[in-house]
Amino acid sequence: MRTALQTAAAIRAGETTAIAECDAAIARIEAGNGEINAVVVHDFDRARDAARAIDASPKDDRALLGVPMTVKESFDVAGLVTSWGFPEHADHIATEDAVAVQRLKAAGAVILGKTNVPVGLADLQSNNPIYGRTRNPHNHDRVSGGSSGGSAAALAAGFVPLEFGSDIGGSIRVPAAFCGVWGHKPTFGMLDTDGHYFPRTRGAALNLSVIGPLARDPDDLALALDLTADLPLPKPAARDTSDWRILLLPQHPLAPAAHPIRSAVEAIGAAFAAAGATVAYESDLLPDLVEQHADYMRILAVAMARGQPPRAGPPSTPMPVLLDRQAECRRAWRRLFRDYDAVIAPAWGTTAFAHDDTPIETREAWIDGAPSPFGAQIAYPGLATFPLLPATSVPVGTDPDGLPIGVQVIADRYADHTAIAVARLAHDLTRSR
Repeated sequence: MRTALQTAAAIRAGETTAIAECDAAIARIEAGNGEINAVVVHDFDRARDAARAIDASPKDDRALLGVPMTVKESFDVAGLVTSWGFPEHADHIATEDAVAVQRLKAAGAVILGKTNVPVGLADLQSNNPIYGRTRNPHNHDRVSGGSSGGSAAALAAGFVPLEFGSDIGGSIRVPAAFCGVWGHKPTFGMLDTDGHYFPRTRGAALNLSVIGPLARDPDDLALALDLTADLPLPKPAARDTSDWRILLLPQHPLAPAAHPIRSAVEAIGAAFAAAGATVAYESDLLPDLVEQHADYMRILAVAMARGQPPRAGPPSTPMPVLLDRQAECRRAWRRLFRDYDAVIAPAWGTTAFAHDDTPIETREAWIDGAPSPFGAQIAYPGLATFPLLPATSVPVGTDPDGLPIGVQVIADRYADHTAIAVARLAHDLTRSR
């Protein structure tokens, strides 16, 4: 299967057509979606019309010319349902495209439909009363992740080369890691979230929440980021592998990571070190990660409540105090990135877990055969989310069960392309070993 960039180039060169690529993607979905239930809203007729219109026009240099893709169900696409998995919003039809969808279409993309989510985008697996459960293409007994679980599954199954999701608690990075694809959580505020609204609302973007791309290829990931960003993001100067400065964080102090995950992070460090890079395993410059996680969970609870008091009552720490702490945390990370180019850590402490509808509050994660609180694992996504940093989820191997292992590469604010560049190196160095 071609990448997005290769597909657009082939259409431009006359080696294929937009309608041929559209029909091939639809055929892949129709053949394979019944098993994994990733693409839950179909828009095939309009997609074919859009593809035929591209073929009927003179070829142009749009980056995604004729590329078939899907987007997460939570994005508004005019004429399609946006429910976020809530049965009471199953009849909510969007009247205009989200800004990100507008920009992708302007770049030539053909939108085939939308992919599955958990109810309210509030779980690390994708299951809801409207569309049902999405299964991991690598093992149907395992989750695909959430909340962009349908997005990652559609990519891993080879239905499309490119997807778009959102992330506040790992919702891009964790599904990408579970399904063995690429995902990028951008620097907070760099991509316009208009059109990614809670159904039947048009409020401001949630604190911490971002939208971003998922892809099967890092070049496609970087391209989709650039096409949808409000402003150009800087790109790192070319450098030898030996010039990179990497800090490893194989395990969070509050959340155990399974041995294959820790080993994967350490193997990346060993590969960078063997290539001459500067690699560190600890740093006094890191903020207090225990305090950071506590503050992250307080702000996340307010954000996910969507203006309503949390079930346990109002947060014990006033929001202005939390925002001050967040600002100080950001300063600490900024100081750290004067000495390091990137931090590499697990995206989650396990590979894809078995389907489990136990509430998150009482759910358990199994780490090397022992139970551990599931909710503590949110500390890994929170590493980058709370200080508003970019992070790239990159596939780097498989565990003993053959499930994908993904890690996240965290970089300084606005250094999104640095995160992608280091992730690419991590992938290439480990896959060549």
